[in-house]
Amino acid sequence: MKRILLSLALMLPFCTWAQMHHEIGLTAGVSNYYGDLQNKIFADYGYKPMGGIYYKYFMSPHVGIRMGFNFTQVTAGDSLSDIQVNKYRNLSFATAIAECYAALELNLLPIDINRMKVTPYIFGGIGAFYYDPYTLGLKGEKVFLRPLGTEGQGVPNYPDRKTYSHVSACFPFGGGLKFLIGNTLVVTTEIGFRYTNTDYLDDVSKSYVNLDTLAKYKGKQSADLSYRGGSVPGADPDYYPDYKFQRGDSKSNDWYWFGNVGIAVYFRAFGNRRLGYIHCPRFFKPWH
Repeated sequence: MKRILLSLALMLPFCTWAQMHHEIGLTAGVSNYYGDLQNKIFADYGYKPMGGIYYKYFMSPHVGIRMGFNFTQVTAGDSLSDIQVNKYRNLSFATAIAECYAALELNLLPIDINRMKVTPYIFGGIGAFYYDPYTLGLKGEKVFLRPLGTEGQGVPNYPDRKTYSHVSACFPFGGGLKFLIGNTLVVTTEIGFRYTNTDYLDDVSKSYVNLDTLAKYKGKQSADLSYRGGSVPGADPDYYPDYKFQRGDSKSNDWYWFGNVGIAVYFRAFGNRRLGYIHCPRFFKPWH
């Protein structure tokens, strides 16, 4: 009995090695945003295409790590909001997002060439992304918002309002379904959420600042684009919110998310099901 247990212990690393594999693939789908200009996670507008590339390394049929790069755009506008006070605010934004991340992935079933061919899975990790929000100016021109400091960023009167960075952290998590097609391809359908470390993805976060001060230090365009209610039908064209009147929700950071399909090559099976594959002895295989 001791010899059998010793033999099993000695063979365990080889059995674990036998389950390792690599995947590299492409993904495509749609993205959207949730934040100060969009109060619904699954909105009925604003969907944009996304695409990316990813690599996965599985130490076993259940556990793996993944790394990826994704590119997309998100957008939203108060004109489409169902909240009246936001309609009068009348702000809008769009930004490209370039994201890289790493995460742990868990297959809920042991998907493998000789086992399950389909499994649900979940993942979670950390990443970073680049963004640069912009809007359309009063003449329809493209205007990047960060240099304007529309909430007093970089103005000496408001030392607590720092200019936000183009790069921020994100925390991806989500799940999906995975299908092993033959011995070569892995197809996934996935939804993944990104909680970000910034509330300025949409350039909106805190309160309004004094209009004259903003115009003095940041220019007339900054003042014009910090509140655009004057162009809303029925609104007072001369109205501007009082200093410190809430402009956004600074207690909640912004989100974006992807719904996508991925197609990857299962490295251990490429061209030959035994390529890079070490079998356990037959007496270690499950009974059928």
